[in-house]
Amino acid sequence: MKKEDKAKVIEQLKELLETYPHAYLVDAMALDAEQTTALRRQCFQHGVKMMVVKNTLLHRAFVDINEEQYEPFHPYLKGTSALMLSESANAPARVLKDFHKELKSAGADIKRPSLKAAYVYDTFYLGAGELDTLAALKSKEELIGDIISMLESPIMDVISQASSAGNTIHGVLETLEKRAEA
Repeated sequence: MKKEDKAKVIEQLKELLETYPHAYLVDAMALDAEQTTALRRQCFQHGVKMMVVKNTLLHRAFVDINEEQYEPFHPYLKGTSALMLSESANAPARVLKDFHKELKSAGADIKRPSLKAAYVYDTFYLGAGELDTLAALKSKEELIGDIISMLESPIMDVISQASSAGNTIHGVLETLEKRAEA
């Protein structure tokens, strides 16, 4: 690869890393063409951008952006690496978990693609053991929904109690009226 081409790739990687808030580094070495296509399709469906990258070019992009910020990624830049970028924190982890389930149901005994490292919500998750933790993280939209439902719950309780109190008062008045007539 020519020096100019490398510089273009590094610039593209820098733009993508600055655009997407969450980055996953994945080992996708043992996948054949059909499996890679299936994984890319799932990534596209879930809004995850996936690309196979040269480790040295990705390392240079990390250094150019902020070497200290991405320094925990450096030991994991070995072997075949795929970079998964997403707006949603948990989407790449869920894609990987679903893809593993599909491989297992098809009878394949493949442990890849496996998580090398992830940068999510300004925190690093290192190693394949963190995949379940990352998949369980809530996205920004899910957190907002939870907050809204927590705020809405007390209001709904007050409205419910007020409407039931009105029914209770109405019932008491009807009973008193029937007694008065009798």
